[in-house]
Amino acid sequence: MPDYDVIVAGGGLAGTVVAQSVAYYSNQVLSILVIDRSPSHLPGRKNISGWICGDAVSKEAVDYMTEHIKVPWTEPEIEHKVKGVMAFSPNRETSIPFDGDGYMLNRQKLPEYQNERARKMGVDFDFEVNLTGLLYDDGQVIGIQGIDNKNKQPYKKTAKLVIDATGVTSMLRNQIKNTDKIERKIDRKDVESTGRHIMYFEKGEDDLSEFDPDYCIIHLDQDIAPGGYAWVFPKGDNKVNIGLGVEKTSLEKRNKRLGKNDNVSSLINEYVKRNRAIKNPRLSMDQEDKYNVTGNFQVSVRRQNDCMVANGFMLVGDSAWMPKPLDAGGIGPALIAGTIIGKCAVEAIQSGDVTEKGLWKYNKEFINEYGYKTAGLEVFRRLIQTLSNDQIDYGIKHFLGNLDVEAISRGEHPEFSGLGKIGMIIRGALNKKLAEGLRFTAQQNKWLTEHYYNYPETPDGFYDWRKQLHKVLDESNAKFLFFEN
Repeated sequence: MPDYDVIVAGGGLAGTVVAQSVAYYSNQVLSILVIDRSPSHLPGRKNISGWICGDAVSKEAVDYMTEHIKVPWTEPEIEHKVKGVMAFSPNRETSIPFDGDGYMLNRQKLPEYQNERARKMGVDFDFEVNLTGLLYDDGQVIGIQGIDNKNKQPYKKTAKLVIDATGVTSMLRNQIKNTDKIERKIDRKDVESTGRHIMYFEKGEDDLSEFDPDYCIIHLDQDIAPGGYAWVFPKGDNKVNIGLGVEKTSLEKRNKRLGKNDNVSSLINEYVKRNRAIKNPRLSMDQEDKYNVTGNFQVSVRRQNDCMVANGFMLVGDSAWMPKPLDAGGIGPALIAGTIIGKCAVEAIQSGDVTEKGLWKYNKEFINEYGYKTAGLEVFRRLIQTLSNDQIDYGIKHFLGNLDVEAISRGEHPEFSGLGKIGMIIRGALNKKLAEGLRFTAQQNKWLTEHYYNYPETPDGFYDWRKQLHKVLDESNAKFLFFEN
């Protein structure tokens, strides 16, 4: 007899939603253990600096979870409500509104409440355990192993199913031995280095392109945040989550171009200093931010793993590279996937089939709900990373229409309706190249979305499906090398 029905490896946001979902869909009949490396008073923190994150999530994603597994989020884990996101072009002349109502979360308080709710649903927790690998029996994952840091003893637990929510650098995924369908390692071009501060400030100039208590602000600017973007997310009238994300190669090129030697931390500090709406900023001293005020972290910005199941094993959240490729937002997809994976896990266990085939449905359900758009967004991100600030200014002003903005809001790829304006004179060779790039990504996206909707119903069709996918992604990357030169 295994120790548990389900072991959730990793007690962060995705892991606790998974545990709640399994408890809900099984009517609390299945035994569930969540294992986390952090101490119990700092559950699920990403690293020594805390729960490094932009802290924003759409109301839609939270509602999805609440509706399906009846877990509500309220204050104090919701710290501030916003009406949406405003993205500004580098010259700040054009701004595009997207994503409707949303919440700014307190990431230190949230896990406390999450865990309390999970315990009431019958979930067990084990803290301060460092997981090092999986246990197998004849090609089936049957548990986990590691070191219990409380007593420095070897640690082993068995289960019918292990769900990996241990984050972007997951050792469980990196070392998996019973499948060649799950990708183990991520390309460094698909990772952004991000960092942020949680700060209080005095009011400076009135400038809604710098701070707006009702909107999350995003600045696209290859000098400020090369290959990524910078953000000013309100947590109140005089409190802010401010930070940025960069892609390593883009940062190197930017430094070379400007004759500088900046890194993520120096870029953030410069960005805070430059903000005219924020005067005398200082790190939050609030008790509920105590372990979370400042820090840096790595985030994936690609499509989710091509396959997220193996015999006795499933991936979710950052372990499955789920953050949205365009803005590295990871909370929304984690809530949706965490809800879906719980349902699929319970069905598989109840039907007595926790093999790859029995768990396969999860791949399909996540794709139909969310994952169908991520490869197209990955391609769009790669194009944006090749553009200069002038091209981004021009593109946002001339090529993005309302329908395109709505598409981006839904996390889908725009069609760039502006490209079709008859008789539009596109100034300059660089902007002609940009128009060609946008046309190309729109066309690739159409194919990719369709391809994802045709994700195989069973593991049999997977290798062919993946081969076609990688052929198109490789073509796209080759094309973008041409745009860069």
